Amino acid sequence: MQQLDRDARLRLMKFVCSFAWADLEIQDAERAFIKKLIKELELDENEIAQVDEWLEVPPPAHELDPAEIPVEHRQLFLDTARAMIVSDGKIDAEEAANFALFETLVR
Repeated sequence: MQQLDRDARLRLMKFVCSFAWADLEIQDAERAFIKKLIKELELDENEIAQVDEWLEVPPPAHELDPAEIPVEHRQLFLDTARAMIVSDGKIDAEEAANFALFETLVR
């Protein structure tokens, strides 16, 4: 994750937050996962503020284009999205469908 530049880190967090919103509410475990990821990525104050906004209101769908994910980062995005989905201990049908579509689009 350390190889990601600022834009890639924010893009990753935008996708992660969108997966957290898949079932229309963010669980405490999902929020904890996101906070842990913020620390791992060493986000700065402005980046954290942006993520906090996405935790209040989901990122707009038109800003989530899997084609914009660089090929070299796609597996990391998939792995992180999968970890987000299972972070609350349950996989809702909407989350599974969203992930399946995401996986198809980035492969």
